[in-house]
Amino acid sequence: MPLLHRRLARYRRRRAPPGTFAAYDRRVTSASTAQSADQAERDLTDGGPPEGASPAAGGIPGVVRRRLATVEARLDGRSWLATGVIVAIAAILRFVGLSHPPGKIFDETYYARDAWGLVDKGVEWNYKDGGPSYVVHPPLGKWLIGLGEWAFGYSDAEHGISVPGHLTTTAPEFGWRFAAAVVGTLSVLLLVRIGRRMFHSTALGCAAGLLLALDGFHLVLSRTALLDIFLLFFVLATFGALVLDRDARRRRWARALEAGLDPGRPGRAGRPAGGWRNWPWWRLAAGVLFGCACAVKWSALYFLPVFALLVVLWEVGVRRSAGVRRPWRDTLLDEVPWLVLAGVLMVLTYVGTWSGWLLGDDGYYRLAERYPNAPLSDTPVFGALNNLIEYHKAAYGFHTGLDDSHKYQSWPWQWLLLGRPVAFYWSGDGSCGAPSCASEILLLGTPLLWWSFLPALAALAWLGLARRDWRAGAILLVVAAGLLPWFWFALDGRTMFSFYTAPALPFLVLAVVYVLGAIITPAAPPGAPPGAVAAQPGDAGAVTEGRESDEARDRRLVGGVIAGAYVLLVALCFAYFYPIFVGKVLPYAEWSARMWLDGRWI
Repeated sequence: MPLLHRRLARYRRRRAPPGTFAAYDRRVTSASTAQSADQAERDLTDGGPPEGASPAAGGIPGVVRRRLATVEARLDGRSWLATGVIVAIAAILRFVGLSHPPGKIFDETYYARDAWGLVDKGVEWNYKDGGPSYVVHPPLGKWLIGLGEWAFGYSDAEHGISVPGHLTTTAPEFGWRFAAAVVGTLSVLLLVRIGRRMFHSTALGCAAGLLLALDGFHLVLSRTALLDIFLLFFVLATFGALVLDRDARRRRWARALEAGLDPGRPGRAGRPAGGWRNWPWWRLAAGVLFGCACAVKWSALYFLPVFALLVVLWEVGVRRSAGVRRPWRDTLLDEVPWLVLAGVLMVLTYVGTWSGWLLGDDGYYRLAERYPNAPLSDTPVFGALNNLIEYHKAAYGFHTGLDDSHKYQSWPWQWLLLGRPVAFYWSGDGSCGAPSCASEILLLGTPLLWWSFLPALAALAWLGLARRDWRAGAILLVVAAGLLPWFWFALDGRTMFSFYTAPALPFLVLAVVYVLGAIITPAAPPGAPPGAVAAQPGDAGAVTEGRESDEARDRRLVGGVIAGAYVLLVALCFAYFYPIFVGKVLPYAEWSARMWLDGRWI
């Protein structure tokens, strides 16, 4: 690798004293990968590695090897055991008593019935009128709800429907809530693994999963047949696939450099080998997963530009680390076609979820002869696509004109403050040992956790700027995509609800965990290698590997106690509010005591 060796040779004359290391640290608290450490980012493109850098095995400078490092791909049994414990906690909380309360609550009135129509007719069906239903959300979330109804049975006394399950017959409420509980549990699993990969820490990954598992907002959505938990899952899965894609591409460049690639050579000669084995499979999977997200709710589209931007920034970062002369140009030339292909897969996936509507004749707006006043067509193939587009136009018109007042509507600036939660269920019936009782399911985030989000975002922005950390930037961008568009709609007076925050929730939790990691671990000086710790007194500011000062150990101890105490307090807060997350019958006085913001929560 002539280019790497020439640039490295320039700096051998300026060797640092023994015991010092180049700029890097993989932990959450230090200037780290990709866009994290500016000097390390430019070490090869602006003149070579920092002082003290030395080539690793294979002739690659150690700083470059560290810059391209990722989480080990091998199976880590202990991390999966810890993950299993967190997922088991989430599953128990979501499945125990899933059939309570009886009947359809809140918007289950629509989605549980639409889901059964998809299972029974292939399209959403109005059993009262004997015709197709006009619905304004894509079908995938309802298909998933319908799978539970197909497996465990469905009953609707109002329309005289009672169907046994194909696997076993349970209470019908279990059937239409089953898919939400499964997907809610799986989203906890995803967050644990994504957090571990981003923070290079099983403990922080498990903390993220546990906080999500103990969030009342997530719990209620996981126990109710609404669409938002499916949207949350697919947006999070898309992000996870992109993080895996980032790591896979960095490993690809590392292998190529070890094999002797000179990134300074023009054209294909300066790029890693191609071939189907080196395709960005995780990026293509992200396209499919994002198509699924859009097939649950169109609001997933707000995340599209952010996800595309992250891919570009990460690809530019890996090329800079490898020493490519023109990282932006090469990124656009190499990666835009793959992004386009991922977009094609996204569209095909989305259209595929409408297969019941496309392949049958019963759907709303499906046949022109039934809707003479609509601009529809019965031309084979193209007529069906034209009619689907017209259906989308009609649904879009509904969404943009939605301004009817609602008792539980709220504004985006209220959401993270829990200014107006949504009551899914309330009853004064039941026995509680008191003259007056109350039972409620309130879509309320665990207060201590949610009231931490805004301070955590502020700290995340500060730490991200100070350390140039790609993780902080990624989390902030995705949170912005999930929240900021709703502020625009608020200007038009659109009717909105707090559950619109659902897809941003896992990333808000990641923001909190990032700050906890910063509290726990003392930041190494810019440039510390993996395993480096703060210098001992008298080491002239050098970073030493494997040694840890008393001050650093104390910092870890105190930080660990603070982080552990925070998670414990969140768990206690969750336990206190748990009865109003699951509809447990309480004495009225105890229920009222949990209404901390009085009328705003009632």
